[in-house]
Amino acid sequence: MEKQHPSLVFCIIMDLLGYATFALPVLGEFADLVWAPISAFMFYKTFGGAKGAFGAVFNFAEEILPFTDFIPSFTIMWVWQYANKLQGSKVMTRQAV
Repeated sequence: MEKQHPSLVFCIIMDLLGYATFALPVLGEFADLVWAPISAFMFYKTFGGAKGAFGAVFNFAEEILPFTDFIPSFTIMWVWQYANKLQGSKVMTRQAV
């Protein structure tokens, strides 16, 4: 059974939520103290496995460190998984021929 991939819209929304704390000048960095663990947990649950665990650590660091909220970590992982899925389907198509 193939694992369900998250939608691009969901990933963009999660990145926008993380970026929203960056928009609040001083309060934003304090809001990151709450948002960073929530975002990291959501990242791991969304992508799972080793990639999800590594990405969750990166996502937590990106959210907790000042001035790094602009990095779209959910969207980057979605693009990476989508590219790998396309690459895998090309290999399967070549093997079928």
